[in-house]
Amino acid sequence: MTFAICEDESWIASDLKKKVEEYLKKREQEGTIQIFARGEELLDFGLNFNVILMDIKLSGRDGMKIAKQLKQRENSSQIIFITAFRKYVFQAFDLDAVHYILKPVNREKLEQALDKAIRRVDFYDEKTLLLVHGDRTDRIFFKDILYCEVFDHQLFIYTTAGDFKTNGTLEGLEKKLDERFFRSHRSYLINLNYVVNKDGEYATIAGGKRVLVSRRKQQEFIKKLMDMCRN
Repeated sequence: MTFAICEDESWIASDLKKKVEEYLKKREQEGTIQIFARGEELLDFGLNFNVILMDIKLSGRDGMKIAKQLKQRENSSQIIFITAFRKYVFQAFDLDAVHYILKPVNREKLEQALDKAIRRVDFYDEKTLLLVHGDRTDRIFFKDILYCEVFDHQLFIYTTAGDFKTNGTLEGLEKKLDERFFRSHRSYLINLNYVVNKDGEYATIAGGKRVLVSRRKQQEFIKKLMDMCRN
C-alpha cells in the first residue's frame, strides 16, 4: 500500500506519519509513506497513491483544488481530508472523500478512516465482470482483461487467465468497465495498463497482440496513456 500525507505543518505531518506507521504495524500490513508540504508537489510526483491524507488549508492551491485535479486525472486514490475547519465537509463528500477528520486527529477515527479507504482500494482491485451462458457463469477480473474485440457479431474478451466469447456489443461492455479501458477503434476496447507501445496506427498489448487505434482517436489515446503512466 502507498500512502501520501499532504500537510504544510511539519509537526502535524510527522504525527500523521507516525500514526499511519502504527496502524500498518497493528494491521500487519506493509506500506510506504511519502510526505508533501504542498499540493503541487503531490501532483508533480506522479504516483497514484492508494491513500492520501490531505490537509485543506495549504500554501499554494488548497487541498480541495488539488483533490479535484486528481479526480480530473481519473486518479483512483482514496482521499481522507484532515482539517481544522468544518465548513468544507459537504465539498469533501462531493469529491467522494473517504472521510473528513477534524484536527487534532483522533487515533481511533483515523484508523476507522484508513480501514474504509483500504476496503475501497481492495474493491477497485477486485472489480469483476460476470458472463452468463445458460447454466454457466464466468467471473472475470477487470485487472486481468487485456483487450476486448467485436468480430462477426460476437464479443471476445482476452484476459491473462484465458479467452472468453459472449453475445453483446462493445458499447454495452464499455459501460460496465471503468476508466482504465479505452475504446481505440469501433472493434476494440483496450486495457491501458497492458499497453506496451504504440507504433503508427497500432498499439501493442502485453503478449504481442497489435490492436488498431483509429485516426480520430490517436490524440485522445496518447493523452489517456500518458495520464495512466503518470498515475
